[in-house]
Amino acid sequence: MNENSTKIAELNLPRTIHLVPMDHISGFDIRPGFYETNGATAIPGGVNFTVYSHNATSIELLLFRREETEPFAVIPFPHHYRIGNVYSMIVFKLNIEEFEYAYRVDGPYEPKKGLIYNKNKYLLDPYAKAVTGQSCWGATSPRGQHYKARVVKDDFDWEDMRAPLLPIEDLIIYELHVRGFTMHESSLVAKPGTFAGLMEKLPYLIDLGVNVVELMPIFEFDEMQDYREVNGEKLYNYWGYNTVSFFSPNTSYTANTEYNREGNELKKLIQTFNQHGIEVFLDVVFNHTAEGNEKGPFFSFKGFDNNIYYMLTLDGYYYNFSGCGNSLNCNHPIVRQMILNCLRYWVTTYRVNGFRFDLASILGRNEDGSPMLEPPLLQSLAFDPILGDVKLIAEAWDAGGLYQVGTFPSWNRWAEWNGRYRDDIRRYLKGDAGLAQAAALRISGSRDIYEADSRQNASVNFITCHDGFTLYDLFSYNEKHNESNGWNNTDGANDNNSWNCGMEGDTDNPEILSLRKRMIRNAFAVLMASRGIPMFLAGDEFCNTQFGNNNAYCHDNIITWLDWNRLKENRDIFSFFQYMIRFRKEHRLLRTNVSGGACGLPDVSFHGTSPWCSQFAEYDRYVAVMFAGQEPGTGPQVIYVASNAYWEDLDIVLPELPASMCWEVAVDTWNDEQNTYSLAGGCITIHSRSVMILVGK
Repeated sequence: MNENSTKIAELNLPRTIHLVPMDHISGFDIRPGFYETNGATAIPGGVNFTVYSHNATSIELLLFRREETEPFAVIPFPHHYRIGNVYSMIVFKLNIEEFEYAYRVDGPYEPKKGLIYNKNKYLLDPYAKAVTGQSCWGATSPRGQHYKARVVKDDFDWEDMRAPLLPIEDLIIYELHVRGFTMHESSLVAKPGTFAGLMEKLPYLIDLGVNVVELMPIFEFDEMQDYREVNGEKLYNYWGYNTVSFFSPNTSYTANTEYNREGNELKKLIQTFNQHGIEVFLDVVFNHTAEGNEKGPFFSFKGFDNNIYYMLTLDGYYYNFSGCGNSLNCNHPIVRQMILNCLRYWVTTYRVNGFRFDLASILGRNEDGSPMLEPPLLQSLAFDPILGDVKLIAEAWDAGGLYQVGTFPSWNRWAEWNGRYRDDIRRYLKGDAGLAQAAALRISGSRDIYEADSRQNASVNFITCHDGFTLYDLFSYNEKHNESNGWNNTDGANDNNSWNCGMEGDTDNPEILSLRKRMIRNAFAVLMASRGIPMFLAGDEFCNTQFGNNNAYCHDNIITWLDWNRLKENRDIFSFFQYMIRFRKEHRLLRTNVSGGACGLPDVSFHGTSPWCSQFAEYDRYVAVMFAGQEPGTGPQVIYVASNAYWEDLDIVLPELPASMCWEVAVDTWNDEQNTYSLAGGCITIHSRSVMILVGK
């Protein structure tokens, strides 16, 4: 079979479509299309266009020559081409490389009912596979007013690639921004700020040891939304949490313009990373769109079915559980179907390995905004066959006050960003009183939040992410410093649970700098020794800084670009990150239960300065968690994770091991370099503000 025949077979399209009687409109031969194939699809001899609207009275297809703003052809869908609420037609003799397209939709205008049809608006296809006019980052011309789409030819050769299919407990997630990762000149890549530039850093990622890269939003978004200048600095919607098109990759992240083959560079990235054992997750934003509220732009969903795609109040205004103007009506059957189709598309066409859902609690709200006990969308995603091997991770809260960490509807399928892990570990590490018990629970897999048997791998543990301080800044600033955002430092979180180690911001004081590095080692050692799925922010491994900015969403500059010069300056921290990642990989006991205990020891136990003290009353800034297990062929395994957040050294009595075993110190953050050594007795001194990890040998 040739390529066209293969595509027809995939779509279950007949090969004799040219023999069916045709109509002739606007100079084109047309005929009814394939109603179950959404979007625009190239077929032999033409293009199939399928779109739907519940309340529209008519729809027109607009064809444009590349980069032109006025259509060269307007083709109304004949009324007899409509079946139910679906409009579909094939337009013959169209070369996909010679046109772009949009729609105009007419219908009732009754804003209080949420109906705001406007036959004069050019509308972007909700199922568009590529959006035009977006490939040049930071273009200052007006954008978002006349989005158009291209037809994409899917001919990428995946060869014999197979997904790594890593067990969820083995994941080590590295969160990064595609542009910011390589945009700084110090990255030394040939294609900075692009998917190709990220691929150039693959050897670095392999050397570091992570096995998942989680890409901040790469769906098409408009970085010029809310564009402004503050003190001469251009501010963008840099992070990309403002989706324009759910099915389209961000073309400004490609090194070269990919006319009608948009996405190939991203596919090559995913293919190459997977071939080297690294999975690729996408941070997806289904909680809202870039259309905002009634004052926002009108370019797609509003024009097709505003009252279906968005949660609306009884008088037609937008619910705003996202903090961004609108909330997608995720559990309406139409929207639910679109989201499921979208994720299936990214898995089948791009081979994406996992998804992190931004403000995922919105995905569980009903059409009136109320939380649902068993949201149909979340259940559909949990049990969908095509998504069966895909990791699903929820940011289990939203801007409307719904906080579901530990209670997110999961069907034992969803993992969660564990915000309580972040908050409790931050507070404990900086020395807040009374946090030892909480820290012990977080290190042991948040057993108080997640059921130990059915959801032991549900907790995604993190101390830093894109939202907030970097790890270096967490121990360099007591307060946020967001003045450059232009909001008089009123934006961003105030509850950072950070500590500047004695001086705010930059310093030449060697004692403070040494303490800051030790605090970073402490944080990463605890993270890598905790049950659950660890995640950390790109650049933390070499002390990257945002200069105290904890809400850098608008900066496309050195604030958000990784400064790779800091890798040379902080090679010791990078080496420690490598060491801890290797240590976690070598000790399965840190990742999951191993045959339930060993040598009569429980699988998980808590300890104070004396063994088997679970109340942490004597020293509430010291905590130890001991894991024990036995795996066939390896014998008993015991790991003791000790953390002293106190500002004085402590003498510790270790739990007694069987006579055939002794304790070996594997990690000591007091030292810059790690050297393992055995202990002669059962006591040890742990230095102030440091972490030690011991292995029973």
